[in-house]
Amino acid sequence: MRPEPSKAGQKRRATNLTIRRDVLEEARGLKLNASRAAEAGLIEAIKQEKERQWRQENKPAIAAHNARVEGAGTLLTPAWAK
Repeated sequence: MRPEPSKAGQKRRATNLTIRRDVLEEARGLKLNASRAAEAGLIEAIKQEKERQWRQENKPAIAAHNARVEGAGTLLTPAWAK
């Protein structure tokens, strides 16, 4: 289950981040909550890294599956392909 940046009841922890001055000034000018935006960015970065790791860990199985499909076709023919 993916954590949501605005999930009520989640405990937050103060931390220091280094952000480019121009980015922070523009965010403030747009009245964006920099902490929430940083949290949302971290959640997305975590998701992407976990997906990358999953693809890497499963690369041999994916290659074997693709080779089998290429050689023998799919196990079932979809109704739309008949």
